Amino acid sequence: MVILLCIMTQDNKYQIHIIAGPTASGKSARALELANELDGVIINCDSMQIYDGLQTLTAQPPESDLSQAQHLLYSHLHPNDTCSAGNWSEMVKPVITEVIESGKTPIIVGGSGLYIKALTEGLSPMPDVPQDIRDAAVKKQQELGNPAFHAELEKRDPIMAQRFHPFHTARLVRAWEVLEATGKSLAEWQNLERVSPPENWDFQIEVIIPERAVQHQRCNDRFLWMMDNGILEEVEEFSQRIDSGEVRDNVALVKSLGYRPLLSYIKGEISKDDAIEQSQARTRQYAKQQCTWFRNQLKTK
Repeated sequence: MVILLCIMTQDNKYQIHIIAGPTASGKSARALELANELDGVIINCDSMQIYDGLQTLTAQPPESDLSQAQHLLYSHLHPNDTCSAGNWSEMVKPVITEVIESGKTPIIVGGSGLYIKALTEGLSPMPDVPQDIRDAAVKKQQELGNPAFHAELEKRDPIMAQRFHPFHTARLVRAWEVLEATGKSLAEWQNLERVSPPENWDFQIEVIIPERAVQHQRCNDRFLWMMDNGILEEVEEFSQRIDSGEVRDNVALVKSLGYRPLLSYIKGEISKDDAIEQSQARTRQYAKQQCTWFRNQLKTK
């Protein structure tokens, strides 16, 4: 196992620990270990675990972990809510402050690298986009398809269109919705001065990256464990909530690793073995992408 460690300790600053790494890397176990050592409170930094609805499929801490240390910002939002790196950063700052004021140690754990960068390096101020504009942007992208949607964005916002590949769907939709909501290019918002974290916060960052073979085996084994612990029932129930209209059909949670293959199995479209194989493969692929991102993007010194 490779652990990249940066300890930025200075006098008169509050220590905030961050445990980062790819999915199934052992972050939660390390966070619990640290919580026991430092009288810590574990704070979620995962873009899927922030939502309620698919607790097991999104690998939220089980009851055995919850009983050992306080956990915050897990299952915190309704599936219909939206959460970006900026939203999470603003959400987590008062939580960190409360933990510090209680005399405990904040321990942030998760694999969403952009969330970590937003907290530790700051973000330019970003506008809130109304949900109806978000939905309209998604609908337009789905109707046009990626190349045509990219071409439409290029007509209106050539700067952002040039930054993204035509199949960077989420980024293209984000650029479109910001333009629709504010009349300004996302590039203009990104050029605004960053809002930095408090100067008396001292981040201690651990990035846990297992050897590839170990990582792959953990991804496979964890998904099989999930199969034995209720994810089929979770997916079916969540799908019913969508069908009833309680949950929108384009929420972030439908992108959870394994959701679509398992739903296809439930509907009789593919075999159980195929659903498991597809889910495991996608999980391994995602873990590989995360490893690359953490090695190249997260500042550890």
